[in-house]
Amino acid sequence: MRFLLRLRGALALFALCGAWVIASAWAGAAQAQTGFDRFGGDYFRFEVRNGDPNVCAARCERDARCRAWSFSYPRTAAGPATCWLKNQVPARVENKCCVSGVRGAGVIEPRQGPIEFSIDRLGGDYRYVDLPADGTDESCQAICKGEDRCRAWTFVRPGYISPAPRCYLKDRITRPRAKPCCISGVVK
Repeated sequence: MRFLLRLRGALALFALCGAWVIASAWAGAAQAQTGFDRFGGDYFRFEVRNGDPNVCAARCERDARCRAWSFSYPRTAAGPATCWLKNQVPARVENKCCVSGVRGAGVIEPRQGPIEFSIDRLGGDYRYVDLPADGTDESCQAICKGEDRCRAWTFVRPGYISPAPRCYLKDRITRPRAKPCCISGVVK
């Protein structure tokens, strides 16, 4: 009996600790802003070889001086993917080149409508189109909508596969996979 009481107490303590950890993580999770930059306050800059903005957010978390950060995708604000750590929190400015956030903000891509940010749909490609330097995910989506065969599309930002942005058109809908290089969507 005494063992059962101790076990019940230990389980209750474990559940309470687990709930506290989840609540703390949820409360501290701020949202980074995709499509925004923050100018000024830079004290350190580095290249992000894998092109993932989460690397920038994590680096800011580990640096006591960091109050905010900005990440630029390859071939946008700088040549390679680049992270700027900031010792202040400058105002955000809309700019598709970048993702920015404040310390404590992980990268959470917008999930509005049929556009899938940071998602690649591997496979099902029947052709690709190299877009002009100013090509966007919207232009890729429009190309797909204009072809009867196209069921889904993936836009690859410039600098990940080629210097130019690239649009992959797909004749079947494949499983989405998280990748910072890409924006995808399903049209039919």
